[in-house]
Amino acid sequence: MSFKFKKLRVWQISLEYGEKIYYTSLSFPEHEKNNLSSQIRRAVDSIALNISEGYVGQSNAEFRRFLGYAIRSISEVVTCLYKAKFRKHITDEVFDSHYDTAFQLMNQIVALRNSLK
Repeated sequence: MSFKFKKLRVWQISLEYGEKIYYTSLSFPEHEKNNLSSQIRRAVDSIALNISEGYVGQSNAEFRRFLGYAIRSISEVVTCLYKAKFRKHITDEVFDSHYDTAFQLMNQIVALRNSLK
């Protein structure tokens, strides 16, 4: 027996993305530990958490609402990535890779949300 949200591709991608961001954040300087590192980790984890929480809700309307929260979390991750890039904690290549994944994931979540009535 397993939770049905495990079958959602957006949930699977968000889990993988969370791990990639986590390992990237480990390279941030120590002085960012309680600031940017913590913020980006919480934001990226929130994506998968909101997808799973919304999926087990009672209605499509509730699931749509939680997908909206997941989209907002993606925006927060992207903003943290910009901060990390501006502060020279990540390279342009690392930024571009994470940004592209965020953009693709956001579009997939939006498509899923739009498919729900």
